[in-house]
Amino acid sequence: MKFHKDILKINCEKEANRISDFIKTQTLTMRREGAVIGLSGGVDSAVSAELCVRTLGKEKVFGLILPERESSPKSEELALKQAKKMGISLEIVDTTPTFEAFGTYRKRDEVIKKIFPEYDSSYRFKITLPPDLLTQDTLNFFTLTIDDGKGNTKSARLKKEALNGILAATDTKQRTRMLHLYYFAEKMNYLVCGTTNKSEMIQGFFVKYGDGGVDIEPIAHLYKTQVYQLAEWLGIIEEIIQRKPSPDTFSFEVSDEEFYFRLPYDKLDLLLYAWENKIPFREIYEVMGLSENRVSRVFRDFNAKYNATQHLRRLPPTVTIQ
Repeated sequence: MKFHKDILKINCEKEANRISDFIKTQTLTMRREGAVIGLSGGVDSAVSAELCVRTLGKEKVFGLILPERESSPKSEELALKQAKKMGISLEIVDTTPTFEAFGTYRKRDEVIKKIFPEYDSSYRFKITLPPDLLTQDTLNFFTLTIDDGKGNTKSARLKKEALNGILAATDTKQRTRMLHLYYFAEKMNYLVCGTTNKSEMIQGFFVKYGDGGVDIEPIAHLYKTQVYQLAEWLGIIEEIIQRKPSPDTFSFEVSDEEFYFRLPYDKLDLLLYAWENKIPFREIYEVMGLSENRVSRVFRDFNAKYNATQHLRRLPPTVTIQ
């Protein structure tokens, strides 16, 4: 098929039916009676939940909202509104005490204080990559930015040891959320429904045994822009559709684009499709107006992230029997 701007357009009814068949089959195969899903206030979890409701019925879908002291209040607000719209049962569990007991905040803050000694709990922070991958040929170095709450910010490039320390602590948030999801799933004999989309899956934008540790992934074959198409068709609340996608794990708000992808999803997904399907540069230029140099720059980034995160998409290696 020739590459064009609408190449990712889907037949939403047909796709929803196909996913419903998948959810139904997997639920029966695993001998589960329903599905548990974490509602984040984002479009991926909303679409996945709606598809579960469409397949299993609202009485067989249980939502879990897992706020903590650094998550956006808007996340809980929108998750509640979407759950009410679907008519599902839910529970809100504050995960802050778990993080405090493990030392998530303390361990992370110790790393930040080595860079910015004045940093304390009154500050906000975020981690970002260089913006605008299409126009800047830069390395994927991460920058730490802190904000004192008065409009004063400071930034510093993160060295590998500091980055690893901050991410190791932060990733416990996703893994703790999965702990809660599986508690309720096993208690109710439900499966845990994942929410990772294809744009994230290909590039490794998920945490192993965190948001990647689930029983089924109903939208992992759909690019983010395709998830938005389904969101419109399924009637996801408008505030979620309009909300800027964010990992919502840092105290200072940061978008998916700033933190990881370096491109807006409308361009990212078309280029991911072109990369995955080995579309010739000439066709990419004709459709997107991007030079070979720019596309090559983006494809190098795709290759680096895909190769570095291969282990996330695989089961643990085992010794083969001879």
